[in-house]
Amino acid sequence: MPILLFLIDTSASMNQRTYLGTTYLDIAKGAVEIFMKLRARDPASRGDRYMLVTFDDPPYGVKAGWKENHATFMSELKNLQASGLTTLGHALRAGFDLLNLNRLVSGIDNYGQGRNPFFLEPSVIITITDGNKLTHSSGVAEELHLPLNSPLPGSELTKEPFRWDQRLFALVLRLPGMAVPDSEQLGSVPTDESAITQMCEVTGGRSYCVRTQRMLNQCLESLVQKVLSGVVIHFEKSGPDPPVIDGLVDPARPLSSFSPQPWHSCHKLIYVRPNPKTGVPVGHWPIPESFWPDQNSPTLPPRSAHPLVRFSCIDCEPMVIDKLPFDKYELEPSPLTQFILERKSPHMCWQVFVNCSGKHSDSAHPFGYLKASTTLTCVNLFVMPYNYPVLLPLLDDLFKVHKLKPNLKWRQAFEMYLKSMPPYFLLPLKKALRMMGAPNLISDNMDCGLSYSVISYLKKLSQQAKIESDRLIVSVGKKPPQETGIKVKNHSSALSLAHRRDFKQLLQGITGEVPLRLIDMNFKEFAGFQIALLNKDLKPQAYRNAYDIPRRNLLDQVTRMRSNLLRTTQKLIRGQDDDYLHSIPVGQMGNYQEYLKMMPSPLREIDPDQPKRLHTFGNPFKQDKKGMMIDEADEFVTGPQNKKRGNTGDLNSGTALKRRRSMSPLLRRPQTPPIITNHVLSKGPAGTQGQQGIIKPIPLHKVTMLFQTVLHTLSV
Repeated sequence: MPILLFLIDTSASMNQRTYLGTTYLDIAKGAVEIFMKLRARDPASRGDRYMLVTFDDPPYGVKAGWKENHATFMSELKNLQASGLTTLGHALRAGFDLLNLNRLVSGIDNYGQGRNPFFLEPSVIITITDGNKLTHSSGVAEELHLPLNSPLPGSELTKEPFRWDQRLFALVLRLPGMAVPDSEQLGSVPTDESAITQMCEVTGGRSYCVRTQRMLNQCLESLVQKVLSGVVIHFEKSGPDPPVIDGLVDPARPLSSFSPQPWHSCHKLIYVRPNPKTGVPVGHWPIPESFWPDQNSPTLPPRSAHPLVRFSCIDCEPMVIDKLPFDKYELEPSPLTQFILERKSPHMCWQVFVNCSGKHSDSAHPFGYLKASTTLTCVNLFVMPYNYPVLLPLLDDLFKVHKLKPNLKWRQAFEMYLKSMPPYFLLPLKKALRMMGAPNLISDNMDCGLSYSVISYLKKLSQQAKIESDRLIVSVGKKPPQETGIKVKNHSSALSLAHRRDFKQLLQGITGEVPLRLIDMNFKEFAGFQIALLNKDLKPQAYRNAYDIPRRNLLDQVTRMRSNLLRTTQKLIRGQDDDYLHSIPVGQMGNYQEYLKMMPSPLREIDPDQPKRLHTFGNPFKQDKKGMMIDEADEFVTGPQNKKRGNTGDLNSGTALKRRRSMSPLLRRPQTPPIITNHVLSKGPAGTQGQQGIIKPIPLHKVTMLFQTVLHTLSV
């Protein structure tokens, strides 16, 4: 699964326009989209993962990381804006830390146990910049420097911030502002001379100097071909040059073996092909470490990102025996591969080794060889067991001479070989012997060679890396806080001048109307003072610049400053007036949520002194049926509540008392406010006891509260 990380320059210089009428930032966005369309032609692109990092200050520079989908990536890409400084070093460090986030958790680097080329996360970092001077908060830098301190746990185990499966490429935009005659010729695009070029070459990549749109398209097609699965190895010649072959002598090449040649040292990629059936690379043997693992060592020495593999130019016969597995990796075309192919010796090979990989500090044994293919089209790196010239004859005698029944002499020689081999080769060697049919030659109690303190340290780093990974994933996509105003620092706890009781006298003293008192005044203190910014895109400075205010808004700004100085209430936000409160950008006019959060509750309790009602089924406003009598015509009766239906009159006539209902608690409390008299004639005969045909006066406030209760009941 290749990882494609785009590092986009979002400094202010990317706003400059080209002869096409678009800005550099627009061209960068278009280049990313073109690259994705070209990459989509390859069926292997289905597993690609895209990431987006900008030059914004951390942690806001990472726009799309491990958890973001393709839609989020495209949305963040379209919303990029160019503002700020050219902090290329910090942005590169943030990009490498993002790629290295899960390596300690997955154990892909296998620290202290050899380097496995088939354990890899192939990553390509594509930087699009204008190649201007590197700027930061303290000045202009001539050289590119990456921060040494990294918040990522375990970063001290590798000297460089990158890894051997991560390559950096740069598209340096040099498009002119005026159209020039089209005199370009199709061919290789030259490298740029900016500070990022050297960093690209160190990681195994390169830079492109882009001057036209056609050249940009050519570079993008070349970059699509660079998305390959592999790791970068630093090959370096050891010993004298090979003997000169007749017919291959270059007159321009010096004959001295001490003069450096391009093929003597180079950083080149070896292709790690995935298994066609599973899609995952498969291998058997690691590349040795540049140190011998010590059981007594409490820590591990830091390793370089690219292993330094030395090759000897002495021709040797390739050694292979039946059923012994080996790994074969093709080298990327380079001056080294060209030199080997020119010799036209497909049956000879050059041994490779890593310094200080043996048990003694100055010893090193071969672990493979470089050999040209039989068709002389490429050069392959064969990785074999450590010190294979000793092991292979022993295994050949074991199967052909001893028939898997070795004698004492053979066992002693094999034990001597195991002691000279790094301990981390024991496990792959045991697997290989099991495949060959000799599973019991190596005992199971042999350890890997790391001390207990180193193993516990690596486990602790893995746990810390997991916590840091979760923290960084959460912070991805966060927007920098938008400053709505410039806050003036308050150096004392004193109140503002506008809040003092003698403010008017102080103001008259400032204007010269009365003598000025300088005893207890400090004109530099403005507690809680804030200057409003009409332009939301304007970044705050220490104090407001008068030239940031347009000419047409000067009078309004003076009015606001005067009202802010004279206002002593806290009704409005400082620095704003009634008109400014209603000045809202169009994009925020539909955002009612923040405003509603500040609004008080529109409803209140009917009677705060009333006991809280218990929720009953159906009607939450239902009350106990006690103390209130309501007739069929909703007429309230407050007369004597007798248990009988009535004392006088015919029970069968219409003058009988209506059925009683419980009186509302609102009508129970004795109150003496102004009253209103309602004369309602009863249906019964006049002269009944207590004159029940006339309803007694009801206080006005009780009627009002009762109506509120009825309205709430009807609304439910």
